[in-house]
Amino acid sequence: MVRTELREHVFKMLFQVEFNRPDEMPEHMRLYFESLEHATERDQEYIRTKYEKVIPRIPEIDTLINEKSTDWKTKRMNKVDLAILRLAVYEMRWDPDIPTGVAINEAVELAKRFSGEESPAFVNGVLGRLAGRPEKPVSDGPKVRAESKPEQELKPKSKPEPKPEPES
Repeated sequence: MVRTELREHVFKMLFQVEFNRPDEMPEHMRLYFESLEHATERDQEYIRTKYEKVIPRIPEIDTLINEKSTDWKTKRMNKVDLAILRLAVYEMRWDPDIPTGVAINEAVELAKRFSGEESPAFVNGVLGRLAGRPEKPVSDGPKVRAESKPEQELKPKSKPEPKPEPES
């Protein structure tokens, strides 16, 4: 499997944490691996290892998310988005093999595949603030240049008037 696929499986395991007791997770992981048709032992080890590295850091990760998330704290957050953010924050802070930009892009892609319509922008915003990117609104609509008049821009362009034909 490629890293994108492996990351998706880690995300799915992290999502299960919200709905299962910690002592149940080894059995869930075993059953999950049984359901994966094309996962090699190496793939399973990668998924298990990354999952096991994220789990003890969840309280610290959630604190970081809460500091950078406006209006939505981890307790109220969509659980899919929360699992995506936890994985991405772990990769950004503690996985030297994953560049920050890759962690953010992969998280946004997971949000597009598994979460709601507004989730990719939300995930990107939280992770961007965590990465120290300047905050930008997602969209305030089209910008109008100061020297132009908005009413002119909204009118359809008119065809030029035909030139009069010369008289013979």
